[in-house]
Amino acid sequence: MKHLKRCFISAGETSGDMHAATVVAELKQRYPDAAFTGVAGEQMQAEGCRALHHMHELNVMGITDVLRSLSRIRHIERSILHWCAEEQPDAAILVDFSSFHMRLGRKLKALGIPVIHFIAPKLWAWGGWRVKKLQQSQDRLACILPFEPEWFQQRGIPHARYVGNPSAVACAGGWSASELRQQVGVADDQPLLALLPGSRPQEIRLHVPVLAQTLQHIQQKVPQIRCIVPIAPGVTTASLDPLWRLGAAPLQRNQPGYALRADAAIAVSGTATLELALWDTPTVLIYKASPVMIFLARRLAQIQCAGLANIILGDKPVMPELLQEACTPDNIVAHLLPLLRGEDATRRQRSECAKLRTLLGSEQPAAGVANMVDELLRS
Repeated sequence: MKHLKRCFISAGETSGDMHAATVVAELKQRYPDAAFTGVAGEQMQAEGCRALHHMHELNVMGITDVLRSLSRIRHIERSILHWCAEEQPDAAILVDFSSFHMRLGRKLKALGIPVIHFIAPKLWAWGGWRVKKLQQSQDRLACILPFEPEWFQQRGIPHARYVGNPSAVACAGGWSASELRQQVGVADDQPLLALLPGSRPQEIRLHVPVLAQTLQHIQQKVPQIRCIVPIAPGVTTASLDPLWRLGAAPLQRNQPGYALRADAAIAVSGTATLELALWDTPTVLIYKASPVMIFLARRLAQIQCAGLANIILGDKPVMPELLQEACTPDNIVAHLLPLLRGEDATRRQRSECAKLRTLLGSEQPAAGVANMVDELLRS
């Protein structure tokens, strides 16, 4: 078996940087002398990955920004390909960020470099026509959702494999429900509600007004309720002012042991809703977007549900989903109150959450990706 001497690894956004850093750490355990170079953020660099380019150079938001940044993105791609052609790394690991990485992966394979995609693109949700491009851009596909390998294998990607889910690993521990209450100073007899308005500026702009109106309604119906709002990295507290004015309390997400085991939550669709399900927190999922985005999603989506937990559990609304025109304070309150009161809806959701944890398992994704590197070195 070849020894890993040089590895190229690339992440295009904060979550990818975090996941890539765990892979670097795992591979360094197995191959202490290996050198890691790539498109890296702070967490990858902290693990010893040299930044050929900083991850933030690839950060773009929206079609206009993409078009304006095309020249810079192409320059980064040429720089990566030049380095890889000169150094011939033993493997390339491309983490999430599928549009850029599928194009890059195809060109790296043309240079004779084995490629692993870690966090399979969600082509099963939309974009199934891109399967052929994915076939050409990787030698191994590391999936983080348990139903994905079968979907990809049926479409000509034989080396797709479930390596575990990062959220399932991260959410296995952390504060208990009582420890969370101690952290935020809430008594046992006070209902505790978590509000998660999203992390992107557009999400916050669209959802904070709805959440503020909803909180007002809930406070009228449940006067003793206490409310917390986790602050994601990069979110300014000023953007959440309408919630602070209603007495909501901030909770920093990056605290050691962070776990949002509240009595109930209202959360914008995204990874946060999967985490809440894993923490056994009954949740109402909401989402608003521009009319154009919603129109395209409804035309192109190949699935019924928006939330990851719901999709994994058979594409059914275990967690109520209130999207676009259904995302109103009255609708949210109507779905939330039974959850806060511990009625049948709470028990049903928690029963399904237990199934979710079983489905996702406890495998360490970084170890699964490192096993793929081992396989490629043997081949």
